[in-house]
Amino acid sequence: MNLYNFLSILLIQFVILLPKIYVECRNPVEVDSHYSKVHEFINDKKSQGTRWAVLIAGSNGYMNYRHQADVCHAYQILKKGGIKDENIVVMMYDDIANNRENPKSGTIINNPHGEDVYHGVPKDYIGRDVNVGNFLNVLLGNRSALTGHGSGKVVSSGPNDTIFVYYSDHGGPGVLSMPMSKPLYADELNDALQKKHRLRTYKSMLIYVEACEAGSMFEGLLKPGMNIYATTASNATENSYAFYCPGEEPNLPPGYNTCLGDLYSINWMEHSEKYNMMTETLDKQYAVVRRRTMTKGSILGSNVIKYGDLKQLGSQSMYTYIGTNPGNGDNSSLKTDLESFATPSHYIDQRDTDLAYYQQQYQYAPMGSEKKTKAWQRCQNALQQRSYVDDSMDLIGKFLYGSNEMATNVMKALRPAGQSLVDDWSCYKTMVETYEKNCGPFSRHGLKHMRSLANMCNAGVKPENLAKASDYACSTLRKRPL
Repeated sequence: MNLYNFLSILLIQFVILLPKIYVECRNPVEVDSHYSKVHEFINDKKSQGTRWAVLIAGSNGYMNYRHQADVCHAYQILKKGGIKDENIVVMMYDDIANNRENPKSGTIINNPHGEDVYHGVPKDYIGRDVNVGNFLNVLLGNRSALTGHGSGKVVSSGPNDTIFVYYSDHGGPGVLSMPMSKPLYADELNDALQKKHRLRTYKSMLIYVEACEAGSMFEGLLKPGMNIYATTASNATENSYAFYCPGEEPNLPPGYNTCLGDLYSINWMEHSEKYNMMTETLDKQYAVVRRRTMTKGSILGSNVIKYGDLKQLGSQSMYTYIGTNPGNGDNSSLKTDLESFATPSHYIDQRDTDLAYYQQQYQYAPMGSEKKTKAWQRCQNALQQRSYVDDSMDLIGKFLYGSNEMATNVMKALRPAGQSLVDDWSCYKTMVETYEKNCGPFSRHGLKHMRSLANMCNAGVKPENLAKASDYACSTLRKRPL
């Protein structure tokens, strides 16, 4: 045995015995836990393939600043965790950093006291290249389908590799929005995941989804046995919340008039930045994020939900997917109830962030200025659009069912946990297309009404019946005085 081999063996033995060296300085239970984590880490390193990640912000426009800020922040965490750029695919519209409304041009921040998270972020797919088809082709590793689109980078993963997917944007029942094109439907996402599993091109996958009604993307759809662990910012029927918004404590830096982040997203990222991800498990981060995101007294929040192969993957370390920043040291959140994070005085419902943004513009615009007039008009237009969509669904219900009570029973119904939003996804998509053809596209606020269309499919309503009802409802509404 040469000297190099001897020293290597000696070093490995030292690492394994290290926890016992300071046994007298630590709680025995903590030592046992740390000792097992060291063994787990060594075993993981033997079988660890490449870590891959797909980060996607599905919105555009300065009022949606927070979604691209979330994604840029996530990139910085992965980068500091040791993930290479060649293995991180970033999809974002890229209209925030250099937007004329940005008080610090060329930068993006994700919390009031945070540093720039935009620097160094790969612009793999930007603008109109952020769409459903490209996202699914990236995930499936279908490089040929991306010729002429963006960087062409895809998840070229193999059977020993892990994949982290993070999405941040608006959502609705069974859909996640995209900036300039049709949304991603839950059946499309789950079909792609099943195909990825059949191809045996990953070992395990972690998915985080920030959106309203995000749970509907997996509820009753994510098949067991696919080695996927998914968590969502909200359950299948509720909204998620924006974070670090104007008017909250801590105060935003001067000039910022829009929310900087999202509640669930900030919670998982701040946790990942504070603790050693080698010793934090998927279940531990889920528990921490769920506790921090839920409603607390008068401060509204949402219910973080987990789906997939929870027993098989819950004890895996977060390091397996996102690495860990050496600067986090040996910090471990052994007692999550003792964690200290900044808690704003309130959060803003994601579906109300447009109104909050217009109100901020109006409030701080000079009196009598054109900017103040435009801000007021935009706010009024948004309120009128909300009223139009709400009223259109009421009229459709009356047309189809004859009474408000009958319409409410069908259109507002919530399916039990474990059951998918709709039985016939083709019917659902046709219903959405039919409504939008007669009444115009769903606004962010209007996305919540898509559940009514899913319920119509479940109740046996035909698209041609909706066509008649929506044509009647929306033509009637257009005739009423503003």
